[in-house]
Amino acid sequence: MKNNALRILYWVVTLLTFVGAILLVFAWTPDEATMGMIQKIFYFHLPIAINTFLACMTVFVASLGYLSTRQTWWDDLALAAAKVSVLLCTGVLGTGMLWAHGAWGVWWTWSPRLTFSFMLWLLYVVYVLVRASIESPQRRAVVAAVYGVVAFLDVPLVYLSVKLLPDIHPSSIGLSDSMRLTLGLCFIPITLLAAGLIWERYHLARYERAKRDAARHDGEEDHRFPVIVTGGGA
Repeated sequence: MKNNALRILYWVVTLLTFVGAILLVFAWTPDEATMGMIQKIFYFHLPIAINTFLACMTVFVASLGYLSTRQTWWDDLALAAAKVSVLLCTGVLGTGMLWAHGAWGVWWTWSPRLTFSFMLWLLYVVYVLVRASIESPQRRAVVAAVYGVVAFLDVPLVYLSVKLLPDIHPSSIGLSDSMRLTLGLCFIPITLLAAGLIWERYHLARYERAKRDAARHDGEEDHRFPVIVTGGGA
C-alpha cells in the first residue's frame, strides 16, 4: 500500500514538473532571434537526447553486471532500460525532425549525426527483437548482455559526431540567461520520466519472470509426482 502511494506521488510530481516546464518554455522564455518559435523544441530535444544516452548506459552497465554475476535482476534491468532507450531515441529523432523542418525546411539528411542517431535507435530495436527470438532464458540473457555491451559503442559516436562533424544543425545555440534556466529545468521532468519508466519496466520484468519461474516449478512438480488413476475391477 505504501509503495503504491509513493508510486502515485512520483508520477504526480513528474506530471506537475512537465506542466511547469511547458509553461516556462511557451509563456516565459523568449523566442530565439533567428529560428523563432520552432527553437523551443530544443528545450525538450536536448534533455531527451541526454536521457537516451543515460538509458543506453544503463543497458551497458546492467549487461556487464549480468555477464560478471549471472544474476537475473541485471538482465531484467537491461531489458527495461533497452525498451526505454528505444522510446527515448524515437523522441530524439521525432523532435529533431520537427525542429529541422521548421528551422531549415529539411526533415532529414544522412549527415553523420543523424546517421549515427538512427543507428542507435536501430541497435536497441534489434536488441528487443533478438531477445524475443531466443527461447532459452540463459542463452537469451547471455546473448542480450553481449549485444548490450557492443551496442553502447554507438553512443560515443553520436556524441562525437555532434561535437566534431559538420551538420545543418548547429553544435551550439546562443542562449540568454532565461533560456539557460529553462533548459536546465526541462531536464527535471524528462529525467523523472525516463527513470520512472525504467523502474516500472524493471518491476514488470521481475513480475513476469517470477510468474514464469512459478509456472515452470509447478510443471516440474506435476511431472515428478504424476497422478495415478486406478479403477476397480468388475
